[in-house]
Amino acid sequence: MKSTEQKQWRRTNYCGELRAEHVGQEVALLGWVNRQRDIGNLVFIDIRDREGVVQVVVSSEAKDLLEEAKKVRMEDVAGIRGIVRERAEKMKNPQLRTGEIEVEAKEFEVLRPSEVPPFVVADPPQAQEELRFKYRYIDLRRPSMQRNFKLRHQAALRARNYMNDEGFYEIETPFLTKSTPEGARDYLVPSRIYKGRFFALPQSPQIFKQLLMIAGFDRYFQIVRCFRDEDLRADRQPEFTQIDVEMSFVGSEDVFRVIEGLIASVFGLIGVDVLRPFPHLTYEESMNKYGTDKPDLRLDVEIIDLTDTGAQVDSEIIKGALSAGGELRGLVLGKSGNLSRSQLDKLNQKAKDLGAKGIVWIKRPDGFKSSLKISEENFERIWERCGADKGDLVLLVADSKDMTLRVLGAIRQEFVAQQVLGTESYKFAWVTDFPLFEWSEEEGRLVSMHHPFTSPVEEDIALLEKEPQQVRAKAYDLVLNGVEIGGGSIRINDLNLQKVIFKTLGLSPEEAEDKFGFFLEALRYGAPPHGGIALGFDRIVMLLAGEETIRDVIAFPKTTSSLCLLTNSPSNVDDKQLENLGLKKTKA
Repeated sequence: MKSTEQKQWRRTNYCGELRAEHVGQEVALLGWVNRQRDIGNLVFIDIRDREGVVQVVVSSEAKDLLEEAKKVRMEDVAGIRGIVRERAEKMKNPQLRTGEIEVEAKEFEVLRPSEVPPFVVADPPQAQEELRFKYRYIDLRRPSMQRNFKLRHQAALRARNYMNDEGFYEIETPFLTKSTPEGARDYLVPSRIYKGRFFALPQSPQIFKQLLMIAGFDRYFQIVRCFRDEDLRADRQPEFTQIDVEMSFVGSEDVFRVIEGLIASVFGLIGVDVLRPFPHLTYEESMNKYGTDKPDLRLDVEIIDLTDTGAQVDSEIIKGALSAGGELRGLVLGKSGNLSRSQLDKLNQKAKDLGAKGIVWIKRPDGFKSSLKISEENFERIWERCGADKGDLVLLVADSKDMTLRVLGAIRQEFVAQQVLGTESYKFAWVTDFPLFEWSEEEGRLVSMHHPFTSPVEEDIALLEKEPQQVRAKAYDLVLNGVEIGGGSIRINDLNLQKVIFKTLGLSPEEAEDKFGFFLEALRYGAPPHGGIALGFDRIVMLLAGEETIRDVIAFPKTTSSLCLLTNSPSNVDDKQLENLGLKKTKA
């Protein structure tokens, strides 16, 4: 009812909490109008809050109340006081958690009217992502968004409780720190007091958490915001959250045990019984079997090395690739022998888009059919070597080892994802023994595959000077269903070895001192053996919620072009602000 002075409403229950056991109780509800249906002598209003939706009935017995109810609009903020009633049997809605009951309104008030929203609050979303991001506060009202952020809160709480039980301290590290550009680009923050000098927002608390180990804190964790100025994808944002962990006096297996327990605790939120211990794959095994270091293990499909078989095949295409030092590898797509010619052409185009010359397909509906012209005997040899069945599809790529793995790995990942679509299966794995270094074509030098504080495998240290790309790292990634959800390593705790790593990366002693001198100094004062990991919290919540992008589990995300459409940032600043920082604009 309208009044010149709004009364104070007190909620007794959330809308989505009401059930049959509340029948007969008087309740006070506060929320948003989700829908209104006027049928003359009755008005039905669906009221929505963070816990769900409940139906409110306003009857003709209260004429003034009915007239007010007829005027409400979607997204008005409303208060309702009424009695919980059981719905008539034929009116019950099994699709709604509150579908057995409704609330008979005794008092109703629009606490704040809403203008017509730019889109309907509903699942699935009723507007393009750009419009929803501009009005994110409306988009977040959707039930799926409310559920996602409740789940995110619960996951963070479980993580904190588990880590506390394991003897970890949560310790905050600085957001304003020193730029150490050895990975992605830093976000820089100019100093007003020290003009011409800059802080950087941390890409990771890596050095600080290692300093905490040197400080004797033994077990540290933090649910922390990090920042990277990099190109975006579905699983990347310029600011993101990770569960950061570091432990002293440990080896890799100690880290694995703690993290597997953490994962089991968090995934228990959605009723998943996580099987432990997780399987281990070396980087080399993962690449050779699956063509990626982030394998989706939900189906037992592996890439097959057919190089020896290919040497016996009467094909100029295959022989040409092998004579150039290449390899022949194959992949069996189960029950896919019925793919049409246009679908096979798309697979061939995908291979070309990835850099290969093309892909060969073989199927066997009755006799052999293929894009390759070889003898029946050679078809039989390849088919048997692949272990294929009648309804399967065999794909072959003859090229360099890297290219065969890249193409077949990408096709495998896509095939597995399609085959398990709609199923709930969670396959975790540790990928270990990564190369310590990789060659960067962009920079024309060796770079760290993980980061420069990763310890090499002891027996490979002798290779650092002459064969650095053969050195393995005590590094490990945690993978779930083809998504990397964490990466870590055992760290270097020896000053001289750390200097050698910097030298191998092309840093002069002067550059190393300038960028990392404070850390090198700390290594002089009794650094314990230590290691840890950073888990992508946004990615974990994305997988818990069954979403396809981390943007759906981040309250105010950026677009794929790194814009905030809500606040229209990044934005210009006035010349006075720049002058205070000792900066001037230049033409773009």
